[in-house]
Amino acid sequence: MEKADFFDRKIYLDILEKRIKAIKEGYRQNIAIISDKDVGKTSVVLHFLNRFTDPMILPVYLQLSPEYSREQFVRKFIGVLLYNFLENSNIARNEDLDFLISKANNFIPKTIETIKTVLASLKKRNRENIFFQLLSLCDTLNVETGKICVVFFDEFHHLGELGIKHIYKQFSKMLMIQKNALYIILSSAKFKAKKILTSHLALLFGNFEIIELQPFDLKTTDEFLRSRLSHLQIQKCLIDFLIHFTGGNPLYLKIIIDSLTKMPGPISKEKMSEIIQDLLFVESGVLNQRFNNYLKSLFANFKLAQDYQTLLYLIADGQNRLKDIAASLHKPKTQILTRLNLLLEYDIIAKSGDFFIICDRVFGFWLRFVYREKVDSLTFNTEEQKKNFRIKIEERIDQFILSNQKSVMERATELLRLFENELIQMRTKKIRLAHFRELKPLNFVRSRLNEGLIGRSKDSLWIMAIKPSALTEDDIIDFANQCRRFRYAKPQKKVIITNCGIDTNVRLKAMEEKVLTWDLDDLNLILDLYNKPRVIP
Repeated sequence: MEKADFFDRKIYLDILEKRIKAIKEGYRQNIAIISDKDVGKTSVVLHFLNRFTDPMILPVYLQLSPEYSREQFVRKFIGVLLYNFLENSNIARNEDLDFLISKANNFIPKTIETIKTVLASLKKRNRENIFFQLLSLCDTLNVETGKICVVFFDEFHHLGELGIKHIYKQFSKMLMIQKNALYIILSSAKFKAKKILTSHLALLFGNFEIIELQPFDLKTTDEFLRSRLSHLQIQKCLIDFLIHFTGGNPLYLKIIIDSLTKMPGPISKEKMSEIIQDLLFVESGVLNQRFNNYLKSLFANFKLAQDYQTLLYLIADGQNRLKDIAASLHKPKTQILTRLNLLLEYDIIAKSGDFFIICDRVFGFWLRFVYREKVDSLTFNTEEQKKNFRIKIEERIDQFILSNQKSVMERATELLRLFENELIQMRTKKIRLAHFRELKPLNFVRSRLNEGLIGRSKDSLWIMAIKPSALTEDDIIDFANQCRRFRYAKPQKKVIITNCGIDTNVRLKAMEEKVLTWDLDDLNLILDLYNKPRVIP
């Protein structure tokens, strides 16, 4: 997001500040921030740096790209380091490296001498240790000035494409021995980044704390929309639909808000549909062009590209289990799984147990209702296609509003009826979603909890409680005691759903009592897997 549109992200900003303060006190914890594309990891870091002032901390921020050569990278690193070092020197700076070296030589001659050695080694045949030498500049500068370098490698997974041999081995060696520098690495290629971190940078000393930057949560998305749309007349149900539709993605929120603010008069369902149509369906639409270009570039070098696009469409359409896809395509599961694994590597889809899901919600919507519809259309009548698309948008809005009027109890009941013994990944746990032979409401006697559900399957008994307000440790104890009343030969699965966030101590107590605690994010994750509208409070 642009500077003027930056909103919230306090949790992540606090982590950055905490880790940078800690390095000054002798405690170093490197950070790896990973996220899906367009969620705002770069915005968080740049927002932090624009406001961070500490004369003893020297930030070195580099955004890597596949186009960088080894020489460009080395010169860029040195240039950024010197440019930021000279910030408070009262010297008019420019981005010419020779100029920066000349001016900085008056203040840090030893560091400049080392820099010249590094630059000279670029011209030699034996340049294998150049990455190690480059990072060692942070130590030289620290000895000479006392300043601590905080190095940011944005899209760090491109380091391996610089043509430097054993670059991660050099990086690992430096991380283990270097004490007075902090590394904050970022990546929007989650699959590749996690593989690098676990295979090459999993160290006993100097390891990385992995932070997954998420889209805005429900509360933050609501606050963001209301703050940006405060001058417009718009119903709460339509704001809730936008929260559901965008999944809290800051980029899509901004694009839709920009379109809404240009609309005259109150925002109705019809106007909302028109905006989504203009963005996603019309040839010149911002998101239509974006997704078309993304799809073309993604599959440009793929053999059987159409087969991969069909896989994406099926997943977006809700046929997102391996057995569903195999049945639809009449192809062996092994062949399909090979292709799904490739899509996973490209971070286009994600896997949760037996389910696959499109990582980008809005892209998934476009695949289902724009791209596929145009491909399958029997005519070139754009106006007719446009009309059909508009009808489908309005149907989706109506479907969401109708679903969101139901209580969490009703939505949970509908959801549990869909379970067919699938496996899902919930946080760090794998959960088997039992197929219930019997499912009925449950009232708790003399309890802090009012309503719930009880479900019997072939292999287990599920007892579920619903609490709209925040959970406490006493609620967990009470619920565990209530569950002991039910004598059943099969194992119990105990679940509490709450509309609120869950405190760490409450989660710990729940683990102790073997109770699963689900907030609305958890419930919505399962609803996503079954292609059902989210619950927006």
